[in-house]
Amino acid sequence: MPDAEPPRPGELRRDPLPLRGRTALVTGVSRRAGIGHAVARRLAAYGASVHLHHHVPHDAAMPWGADSAEAVTGSVREALADPAARVTSGPGDLSDPAAPARLVDAVVAEFGRLDILVANHALSGSDGPLDEIDAAMLDAHWAVDTRSVLLLVQAYARARARLPQGTPGGRVVMMTSGQNLSGGMPDTIAYALQKGALASVTRSLSTALAGQGITVNAVNPGPVDTGYATGDVHAAVAARFPAGRWGQPDDPARLIAWLATDEAGWVTGEVVNSEGGFRR
Repeated sequence: MPDAEPPRPGELRRDPLPLRGRTALVTGVSRRAGIGHAVARRLAAYGASVHLHHHVPHDAAMPWGADSAEAVTGSVREALADPAARVTSGPGDLSDPAAPARLVDAVVAEFGRLDILVANHALSGSDGPLDEIDAAMLDAHWAVDTRSVLLLVQAYARARARLPQGTPGGRVVMMTSGQNLSGGMPDTIAYALQKGALASVTRSLSTALAGQGITVNAVNPGPVDTGYATGDVHAAVAARFPAGRWGQPDDPARLIAWLATDEAGWVTGEVVNSEGGFRR
């Protein structure tokens, strides 16, 4: 067969709004200091409408505390680039097995379609090293970190199956944590186990959904400064980056936003490490 014609010069120019007309759901967008907030702002800046899922009680129970859901939503709304795009938000406890399908259905009802799913949420705390974990910790992390993500992907795929033929391809991005890299995460066994499960299932999900034109990838953002580390711990982690600084939320957000575009249509089934050369 002859080779395909190379792109014409005009086709090489990047669309400044590559997600215009698309709708995204980003979960775990509860704090302006978080990765989910940075991802949502990037998607909005690329032209997408965005629904922000949040679960404020989780953050309220953590040392960093809760943020204002209204302030988070307002910040993402400020980043909207397409006048026709919108930002909506709502709460949801994804430990409830019925919540993922309800959330996807609500987004589709609001926007008419769902193109991009970024499963950013996770359970913090309720964890420990091998000698301290128990069945309740394992079950809690399974329910939030893994089961809810798979149920979200299932509901998303079913919603996409109802769209007209010829609809641009769908995108799923999940989050892992480098649990399979040197040293692992021995102090957070329950969390590491469930994030490892997501990394392991990425290829299987990508194969299952390839026929629908949906790509599935996972991103390990590495240590990102979202406010959970301070003092000597913060300084010690920063020193292990060649740049001398932690990752910022917008570092993985840029990668995730690109994976949501048509430019990334040939990338699927991959676990992508975005760690800035972090020395483990």
